[in-house]
This record gives sequence, structure tokens and C-alpha cells, in this order.
Amino acid sequence: MIERLKHWWSWDPEHERASADNPIAPLSADQRRGAGPLLTLAFGWGFLVTGLFTGGILGAGQRFWPDIVVATFAGNFANFVIGAVVGYIGYRTACNSGLLYRLVYGRIGAYIPVLIIAVLLIGWQGIVVGAFGSAWAGNTDSSTFYVVAILAGLLFTATTYFGVKGLESVSIPAVIVLVLVGLYAAWLNIDRAGGWGGFLELSAATAAASDTPLSPLRAINLVIGSWIVGAIVMAEYTRFARRAWVAIAIPFIVMIIAQWFLQIVGALGGVVSGTFDFTAYLRAEGVVLMYIGIVGMSLALWTTGDANLYLPVIQTSAVFRRPQRVMTLLCGLIGTLVGLGIYQRFGQWIELLASIVPPLIGPVIAHYYFVMRTRFSEATLEAGPVWNPAAILAYVVGATIALLNANNILISPETVVPALSGLVASVVAYLLAYAVLPKPAKASEAVPG
Repeated sequence: MIERLKHWWSWDPEHERASADNPIAPLSADQRRGAGPLLTLAFGWGFLVTGLFTGGILGAGQRFWPDIVVATFAGNFANFVIGAVVGYIGYRTACNSGLLYRLVYGRIGAYIPVLIIAVLLIGWQGIVVGAFGSAWAGNTDSSTFYVVAILAGLLFTATTYFGVKGLESVSIPAVIVLVLVGLYAAWLNIDRAGGWGGFLELSAATAAASDTPLSPLRAINLVIGSWIVGAIVMAEYTRFARRAWVAIAIPFIVMIIAQWFLQIVGALGGVVSGTFDFTAYLRAEGVVLMYIGIVGMSLALWTTGDANLYLPVIQTSAVFRRPQRVMTLLCGLIGTLVGLGIYQRFGQWIELLASIVPPLIGPVIAHYYFVMRTRFSEATLEAGPVWNPAAILAYVVGATIALLNANNILISPETVVPALSGLVASVVAYLLAYAVLPKPAKASEAVPG
């Protein structure tokens, strides 16, 4: 038993390199995947219930037309651009985010972005675990909620254990059911409001009476924050692409098609029914529709939970040199425990993401496109620095500026989008710091011991 446990825990680089997900090195040509499976996976990944959550918040604080429509498009388009820029790097290098951070931040410096993203994504998984429990229990404080939430966390952990192929098997039925239920939920809310004209009047009245009104830029920042982590880790999926257009199509499907659709559905529910969660108002439509809604929400949450767990697993496995199976179990169990209490803090969570996550990728974008000028090889990765002060400094500058802007200290969030200001600041800060600071010592030049 002890020997089996040691084997399970032990790091076997060759085994990890040969696996379908290969977290420790650029993918080989044989490990890349065809367009069909990747685009299918993009639809499944994009139909995360994050969009419903975000749409519900927007519906309570803005008019549907034109405010919510404009804010969702602008925020999703910004995330698409960031995701495409990062996704192209993943396609060209065949590297996951952990490897890209190691290339730019350094072997030791990479611990900083990987740990930050791992913590935030595990927190996201916790929110999904809580949402799963809430969908079945109808509340967040009963024994049923806790039992179902724990079972959901264990389910996410078990299916993520199988890697990217496991995600594909869940994503297809989730998309089909969620689209059908989402369309019905949208029609139901408009019908309840008395038609399209009645809905627009109700939306305007709801926004005017809101205790938490949202300005246009704050709404855009909210949309960006809801999916910015997905945008900056886009390389986890685009590294599998064999063609550049597939690498760009993945973030387009995720942001412009899937998330926009869900945000609109969530906003409709937020205005008319007072909640993004369509299981809540489908309960009043009878037992059959109630369970169809719960199943649809469950499949979407299942896909969401698997994706949110898969991403930190790949990165932490690459940086900490632990088998993917080990990191799946550790991250999955932590996310399950976190999910018992974080679900109710969704709004604050995505505002935090919008501030501190975008600057993490700024140094990578600056280094790849402006310093390396898109030149890359596996030898470049292996000869990377031990740690890169310019990258760490740039992140601190970008995150600080974003937080100051979000809290109306530096520039008002009514005049600038904090998430984007932090990203731009980190790119500029990196280029300046890299030009001024001494070049970091390469790993091959470091003195052993």
C-alpha cells in the first residue's frame, strides 16, 4: 500500500510528457488535436454558468437596452481580444500557461502567477460547487445543500482526473441541454413581462429603483472580470490547435457566442424573476420543467467545475513537478471545501479577479511579442531565467494601478476600466523595466547549490 502511494505521488517526467495533456513541455505534433474536438470543447467550456451569474447582476443594476447589451458586448469583446492574443501564443509555442510563466517570470518567479491563478480558480470551482448544491436544494444553508455540494465537488474531481478527454465527454450534452433550457427561460421571462415592450419598461424601472446601480464602465469591468481568468489561460486549450484559425476561434466561441448568450439569459431572469438561476422560477412551472431546469443547470455546472479545476491542475503540475493526478485530487478537495461558504460572495469575487488577474499576463504578452518578437523554441524555454525581476515588478505595478482605479483612488472607475488599465500598465511597466534592469541570470548559468 505504501509503495503504491509513493508511486502515485512520485514525479515521472517521461510519463507526464507522454500523456495526452503533457503539462511539463511543449506539445508534440502528435499531441495536438483536430479542429472538431477543440471547437466542441470550446462550446462546452464557454457555456459556463458564469454568464448567468453576471447577467443576473447586470439585470438588477442596468437597463437591458442599450446598457446591458452594450456592456456585455464590450466586456466580452475585450476578453476575446485578450484571449486571442494569449491563445495565439499558446498555439505557436504549444505551451500551457505554467510553462509560459516559467519562460517569462523564471523558474522560481513562475510560482507567483501560478499560485495566484490556482487560488483564484479553486475559488471559482468553490463557487460552482455551491451553485450546484443551491440548484438542487433551493437554498444555501440546509443539510441537503451541503450534501449535494460535497457530492458535486467529488464528481468534478473524478471527471477532471481524466483530463481534456473527460471534459469533452461532458461538454456536448451540457451545451445542448443548456441552450434549449436557456431559450425557454428567455421566452418565459419576456412572456411574463407582457412581451418585449413590457420587458423593456420593466427593465428601465428596475434599474431606476436599484440600490446598486451600475455605470457603463463598471458594468464592462464586471463582464471582463467574470471571464478574464479564462482569457489569460487560453493557452491551456489553444496549445492543442493545429491551425491558427482554430486558436482564434476558441476564444471567439467562448466569449462572443457562449458567454454573451448566457449573460443575456441571466439578465432577462434578473429583471423579471429577480434571479439569474432559472431553476428558481422553473420550479413554479411544474415538476417536469423544474427537473429539466435542474438537470440543465447541473450539466452546465459540471462542465464549469471541470474546467475550473483542470486549469489550475495543469499549471501547478508543471511548476511544482507533481503528477497531474495528484494536483487534481488536492485542488479538487480544496475547492469542494471552499465551495461550502464562498458561493454567496460571487459579486465580490469577480471584482477582485478583474483587478488582480489581467496584469499577470501583461509581462508574457510584452515578452513574447516585443522582446522575443514571436521567436520561440523548447531550448528557449529550458534556457529561461531563474527569476525575472522585471516581470514581477510589472505585475505589482499593474495590479496596484487596477486596484487603485477600482477603488476610485487613482482614476475614477467611471472614466476607465480598471481591468484593462491594469493590463496595459503591466505591459508598459515590463517593457520599461526589462530595458532598464540588469538581464536576469539564465537557469543554465545559475550556480548549483
